[in-house]
Amino acid sequence: MNLWLVLHVVGVVIFVGNIITAAFWKVRADVQKNPVIIHSAVKNVMLADYVFTLPGLILIIVSGIIMAVQADLSMRGLNWLTVSFILFAVTGAVWLAVLIPLQRAMIRHSAASIESGSMSSEYSRVSRLWAVFGIIATVLPVAILYLMISKHF
Repeated sequence: MNLWLVLHVVGVVIFVGNIITAAFWKVRADVQKNPVIIHSAVKNVMLADYVFTLPGLILIIVSGIIMAVQADLSMRGLNWLTVSFILFAVTGAVWLAVLIPLQRAMIRHSAASIESGSMSSEYSRVSRLWAVFGIIATVLPVAILYLMISKHF
């Protein structure tokens, strides 16, 4: 079995698994409406991004590029590989430019809400934005997974 393929699959499992799991725990915390629980959850979502999402991302990129080069796959024109790269870049841009700043804002607003005992409207606004962009950043890697498995074009 190809070591790079194994590392690629492990990276995908860690990456996609963490995205879905982090969203699950954050939503569960929000439902409880307890500022202490919410603050803990949003801090842990940020931590999980650094502990799981980032290493998964690195594994995917390194192993994917190495396998593409070894297989002499064309990275020109419109094919499953180039579309996957484009979608992956968009996912990364959403994560870096939108989700990370929103997560920092959620941490800041949830910490301030602990003192008042209830979640602020600003936390709720930022949390809704995080949910919208989080869905986008989750659907795109699932679409990439489909493209990489099916290789239709």
